[in-house]
Amino acid sequence: MNILILITGGTLDKVHDSVSESLVFGGGDKSRVSNILKTGRTDHPRLKVLMKKDSLDMTEEDRDIILKAVLDAPQDRIVITHGTGTMELTAKYLEENVGDKTVILTGAMRPQSLGKSDAGFNLGGAIIAAQTLDYGVFAVMNGRVFEAQQIHKDTSLGRFDV
Repeated sequence: MNILILITGGTLDKVHDSVSESLVFGGGDKSRVSNILKTGRTDHPRLKVLMKKDSLDMTEEDRDIILKAVLDAPQDRIVITHGTGTMELTAKYLEENVGDKTVILTGAMRPQSLGKSDAGFNLGGAIIAAQTLDYGVFAVMNGRVFEAQQIHKDTSLGRFDV
């Protein structure tokens, strides 16, 4: 399968730190994405960790790094794991610049490491969407596909909606 998964952080990749009693990113270049793919019995050897950031802390420079990785990738089907807080900003940033590529952003409202997470469901949907959608930038969250301009997190409902 010719899909690249770019990892940028977000809730999907956080773990509970018992010392600080908060959610943090695990050390090194490891990502929870590998565990999700293993649970789903799928094999996507093309994983690349770009950063591990809470999307609320993302800057324009971070979005430039993401865009450069998309443009430099030989694959034309790319899934990006991303925090839900600013997913829509990154999608709109990428939208005009990705050319002939299909880019799917996805994430989770609850960390995969804590269980009862939507991470696996969303990542699986994003991988399917990357294989079937035409070129453009989309998000897959909560069993729905959103075009870049439609992405909206409804914090009162705890999901993405139009």
